[in-house]
Amino acid sequence: MSAIVGIVIVVLLVIMVISLYNSMVKLRNNRENAFADIDVQLRQRHDLIPQLVEAVRGYANHESSTLQAVVEARNGAMQANSINEKIAAENQLSSALQGLKITVERYPDLKANQNFMHLQEEISDIENKLAASRRFFNSATKEYNNRIQTFPANIMAGMFNFQRETFFELGAERAVISEVPKIQF
Repeated sequence: MSAIVGIVIVVLLVIMVISLYNSMVKLRNNRENAFADIDVQLRQRHDLIPQLVEAVRGYANHESSTLQAVVEARNGAMQANSINEKIAAENQLSSALQGLKITVERYPDLKANQNFMHLQEEISDIENKLAASRRFFNSATKEYNNRIQTFPANIMAGMFNFQRETFFELGAERAVISEVPKIQF
């Protein structure tokens, strides 16, 4: 009788280990899938940036350092391989695009140009989709991190080398967002 109880306990433990392991794998894959969605948006963003830079360059020849920073940040983002490298590169690109927005504000004729307006609308649409994808990615990352850091899954996570993952944070954009908007009349 005690042998049967022992076998049942062992079988239940094996089932629990398999279940925990499978749930961690599913959450990790869900996170990677969420980042793949971000990659789609980033690809569209990267494809539009050269067009935007050329449109601005026609009006703002003397703003070449700003335009060069955007091009270099885009190239860095295109070359990033790991999720963490991509997050860092995209934060740098977002900062460079913020500088481009400030440059564009100085040229009223450029803002009225139809090609520029169309590009700006497309980039705005992609940025909105990218923000939604980032939220989904961060939610998937939170679920994954919660699973691997709570008991008893944290024991299994350590045994199978599941590690805490980073969120897609704003980086340099946080300083801009944290500032109180200046309203002037």
